[in-house]
Amino acid sequence: MSKTTRFFEGLKDKKVAFIGTGVSHNELIRLFVGKNIDVTVLDRKTEEQYDKELLNEFRSLGVKFITGEGYLDSLESFDVVYRTPGMYYNNPKLLEAREKGVVITSEMESFFELCPCRIFAVTGSNGKTTTTTLISEFLKAEGYTVWLGGNIGNALLPRIESISEDDYAVVELSSFQLISMRQSPDVAVITNISPNHLDVHKDMEEYVSAKRNILDHQSAFSKAILNADCPATLELRDRVRGSLNLFSLKTKPTVGAYLDSNRILCYRDGRKSVKILPASDIRIPGDHNIENFLAAICAVWGDVSAETICKVAKSFGGVEHRIEFVRELDGVRYYNDSEATTPLSTAVCLRSFGKRIILIAGGYDKMIPFEPLAEPVNEYAKLLILIGATAPKIEKAVTEYKGYDPEKLKIVRARDMAEAVEISRREAAPGDVVAMSPACASFDMYPNCLVRGKDFKNRVNALK
Repeated sequence: MSKTTRFFEGLKDKKVAFIGTGVSHNELIRLFVGKNIDVTVLDRKTEEQYDKELLNEFRSLGVKFITGEGYLDSLESFDVVYRTPGMYYNNPKLLEAREKGVVITSEMESFFELCPCRIFAVTGSNGKTTTTTLISEFLKAEGYTVWLGGNIGNALLPRIESISEDDYAVVELSSFQLISMRQSPDVAVITNISPNHLDVHKDMEEYVSAKRNILDHQSAFSKAILNADCPATLELRDRVRGSLNLFSLKTKPTVGAYLDSNRILCYRDGRKSVKILPASDIRIPGDHNIENFLAAICAVWGDVSAETICKVAKSFGGVEHRIEFVRELDGVRYYNDSEATTPLSTAVCLRSFGKRIILIAGGYDKMIPFEPLAEPVNEYAKLLILIGATAPKIEKAVTEYKGYDPEKLKIVRARDMAEAVEISRREAAPGDVVAMSPACASFDMYPNCLVRGKDFKNRVNALK
């Protein structure tokens, strides 16, 4: 009997609950019910707020529901509870249930336990989606079967029985997923670390501690990739048990990938350096994307040829919602950067065009400071259009910056995305760039940043 078969057989006499529905949990619920496992959905939403088709489907499968404000009040009546990444691991209700012997787990934790193939995982405050996607694209182009998941792609646990030992799993992991994980991937990448999600994590120390879990359970045969240009990641080098690769735009690491003085991406294995490709061959713009390429090269070096890396670099058009070109209208180019949910990621967007742009920013408050955004906004924006709950905080940080000049930077407020796009259309001139790069999460106005990005794109594409 395989490990996966034993896992599902062992759950048949258990009561299993899923906190919330959604893309990954919906697939898991169908899988578990198909394995004759007793399943209950716990959700703050009332049944009236549910999609009727989904509700009827699950009820027909025998799924039970506990909904409304008291949805977490009976956790101790279950043997196993699957939380979504959005449900904070140290929620008092979950802590109480764990103390009473309830197993609190997640899709990624179970996947790591059962996955038969090598796992590549990426975390970081910025750049992790592009880096994860690049690793996947490199491996696929080399001819491997690749399973992409975590924060992007599909839920992987429902596909566990289709994954073979010779495949590769590539996953993006957030701090909310990593905080409870006690297994680490074969290849771990940390792109960078800066303040993020402090509206949920009790402090920065807990946030960094969660990120460290991607390294802390690796073996001596694992590989870790750290950003040599980011002090917060470089500090973690002493925690690496296996081989260490560094990537850098500024220095030449002993082992790792770097950009040389001629702007050629290179890899050094400790003895010699190999030139891979000129930075100008990378289709997606910006030094931040060169960093993403360097990190991904470190991850796949030894599994993917330099020729394959060059081929992908010339064809890879980027990730949706990451400085994504939407359209050009009357000489104005519009970009969707909805996944920029921190000030530092928006700063990257601002620096990507080589001139002053029109910036749409603002959203849900994650309780992180906006002072790091003040300098790049003053230097690279000509018009700042603010929306959402954080509009006053961003305006305060920008206007209190010592270099603020109202003659060079105009600041306006908009009620919502519709008005923000209308203002940008009215104010833009031929040759301008309009970028929606919020520096914030979306939860004050949208269920997630993907919906926000699609709304922006739809409104831009509707402009006449």
